[in-house]
Amino acid sequence: MELTKRTFDIFPGFEFKNKSYERQANGKGSMVDRGNKKILGIKYTPDFEGKDFIIECKGRPNDTFPLRWKMFKKLISSNKFTKCTLYKPQNQKECDDVVNLIKYG
Repeated sequence: MELTKRTFDIFPGFEFKNKSYERQANGKGSMVDRGNKKILGIKYTPDFEGKDFIIECKGRPNDTFPLRWKMFKKLISSNKFTKCTLYKPQNQKECDDVVNLIKYG
């Protein structure tokens, strides 16, 4: 079985042409206009991808992962991946279970 790795664009980047007064990125100083710039898109690269499955191994997810995972699931459900099964094991036993589910159904 050959596993591939690719990155999904789950939210496109865009040009923000308005003003946006925010604290500087380093958190120091006063608020500055951080508007009128390109906002990068949100991407997601799963740990493993097979013909009809995707595996994301998450022990302790960071604070942004739950939102990214929900957005990814939305992309999967509304795209050509409707027959794709997602697995998100969080420990060794669950990883073993995922392997058995993929191998034996």
